[in-house]
Amino acid sequence: MILEALQYAATAPVTPSAFCPYIRSSVSLWSRANRCARAWAEHEDNCQSFIRDRVEGMKQRRTCVVLGSGLLRDVPAGYLSQQFDTVVLVDLVHLASVRLSLGVRGMRNMRFIWRDLSGYDDAVAGKATEPLGFLRQVPYLDLVISANILSQIGIAAKHRLEAEGNARQDEILQALVRAHLDGLAALPCKTALLTDVSYKVADRDGKVTEEADLLCGVKAPAAQRRWTWTVAPYGELGPNHQAVHEVIAI
Repeated sequence: MILEALQYAATAPVTPSAFCPYIRSSVSLWSRANRCARAWAEHEDNCQSFIRDRVEGMKQRRTCVVLGSGLLRDVPAGYLSQQFDTVVLVDLVHLASVRLSLGVRGMRNMRFIWRDLSGYDDAVAGKATEPLGFLRQVPYLDLVISANILSQIGIAAKHRLEAEGNARQDEILQALVRAHLDGLAALPCKTALLTDVSYKVADRDGKVTEEADLLCGVKAPAAQRRWTWTVAPYGELGPNHQAVHEVIAI
């Protein structure tokens, strides 16, 4: 708890006030990632490998944008810093430990943007949802990486809609997922989409006790790579259950 409190205290002063409510969940994710480091390692390696392969062969490497940069565990930050003139990290929160690590490693070409990438407010209001429209204003954009954020958009929106008692839940969730996929597809540059698409909770005998479609019924484009990610190994949810997600790379 002491480390989490220090992380929160160091992050809050450098976070715009509108995004401070999200710090707590980001710190919780950081703590969970540390606890589950061994179980997450293969997934993180797969993500980083896919990104490196996507960069190989690119003739122009001016600006790269990472959507949902988060803890930067699934993104090869050092590699991207070396390969591109500028790397823009976009998320709700940029933890102090992440910023410090990049500074210590001399990655001076990293830029931070605090932004809600969901499009939630417009979708709830019944307006056209274009959460990635801001990318059209990024000069010399050559690569956009969506780093395991798409499913999180749906999960967070579902919680909000349930709390608000919104009867249009399915419609809104699907609109948000489609807006992200359509936004990536419309970009004139190269893209890399990493996302978990479903999960199952099973006991030690393999009996599935819970499962869900993390893309809310929206069909994902054909995957180039696919693997499983043990998000919650035995002991995280309880001694006899684990949660395994299916991940695709496009």
